[in-house]
Amino acid sequence: MTGKLPKACVIGAGCSGFTTIKRLKDYGIPYDCFEMSDEVGGNWYYKNPNGLSACYESLHIDTSKWRLAFEDFPVPKDWPDFPHHAQLFQYFKDYVDHFGLRPTITFNTKVESAKRTADGLWAVTLSGGETQFYDVLFVCNGHHWDPRVPEYPGEFDGPAFHAHAYCDPFDPVDMRGKNVVVVGMGNSAMDIASELSQRPIAKNLWVSARRGVWVFPKYLNGKPADKTALPAWMPRKLGVALSRSVLKKTIGRMEDYGLPKPDHEPLEAHPSVSGEFLTRAGCGDIKFKPAIKALEGKRVRFTDDSVEDVDAIVFATGYKISFPFFDDPALLPDADHRLPLFKRMMKPEVPNLFYMGLAQPLPTLVNFAEQQAKLAAAYLAGQYALPPPAEMARITAKDEHRHTGHFYDSARHTIQVDFNVYCADLKKEIAKGEARARNAGGKLPVAARAEGQALAAE
Repeated sequence: MTGKLPKACVIGAGCSGFTTIKRLKDYGIPYDCFEMSDEVGGNWYYKNPNGLSACYESLHIDTSKWRLAFEDFPVPKDWPDFPHHAQLFQYFKDYVDHFGLRPTITFNTKVESAKRTADGLWAVTLSGGETQFYDVLFVCNGHHWDPRVPEYPGEFDGPAFHAHAYCDPFDPVDMRGKNVVVVGMGNSAMDIASELSQRPIAKNLWVSARRGVWVFPKYLNGKPADKTALPAWMPRKLGVALSRSVLKKTIGRMEDYGLPKPDHEPLEAHPSVSGEFLTRAGCGDIKFKPAIKALEGKRVRFTDDSVEDVDAIVFATGYKISFPFFDDPALLPDADHRLPLFKRMMKPEVPNLFYMGLAQPLPTLVNFAEQQAKLAAAYLAGQYALPPPAEMARITAKDEHRHTGHFYDSARHTIQVDFNVYCADLKKEIAKGEARARNAGGKLPVAARAEGQALAAE
């Protein structure tokens, strides 16, 4: 390494943000981290005062404690296999305090704008009105906070809200004795539908979706299913075939639970995982409807032209990928929700910008950026060098196909990643980049210039 290290701005102190700054701190890379809320945790901070948390009171993470743990900070030994959101939130706070990160985070401060200057620095404008300059920008604002709500012909006279606003069966709407439609068949839809369908709560509960899905169990053979992940070296086709065989044998046909037959094979979609949904469906507590065709006052018409009296609609229909601080279209997803990135982090033409945790990894997002930060920090310290831009583009296209090629086309499948495969590839890429960096004499790829710009602006 030669020269002064560049200074970074980190947007957000959720699990992607605080694991990123931990790695930057390890490498001695100066940074400022801005968090718009009063505490770390982001999406896992229940009733976060910033209004962006998607947590609901009964939420337990679908990833087992063994797969979500940070590699240098074990989870508590007395945790259950699938911890409650409050336990995960406390784990995050304990991590931040254990590594002395809290004093380096500026809370209650929102990044309003981040613009790349003509000379390649980042001009970051904060909610207080001041603008600061940085050599590097880390985007850690998450992608489960900007709800995507479908539009339908007609109007609905009752309460209709996204799952992002759901807290419990009584907040924001008292669902007792109501006819409820939950739109979607992802993990949140299944959790919420399972909870509301209990007889003391909803009078009738319908799940409405365009297609059927495979619902995977949390346990296989008495152990958390994600503990049996296939090794990264196994060819994808073989691994997928083996997994499909086991899953089909374990869960059987979706039609036997009163659900529609999926139009795809297991693992051709982001898995919907639930330990309760299939039982509720099999008991008749959850009923299925196809997609909504039209809203007719207090009634909902579905695409099979069946009509039901409905009191409330919950849209568990996913999220948009949003970066409200960017105004450059080149830094935003395209109309198809796609934003190809080298190792899900970098655009070759912008060598001082990192998107952290911008993925839908299986099995978990919690410790994903922790792995990404290994490359990012080594790069900024001159210990890792990127391949040439054309090679970065080739690797990106190959990775995109490997991770998403077997999923059906959908906005929810543009950032899919197999965690094991990704980490194995990342480790190999870091080793290659370390060799390139040694050959280049440890030259810093991003110069430390922001401090001089800030002084000139004063």
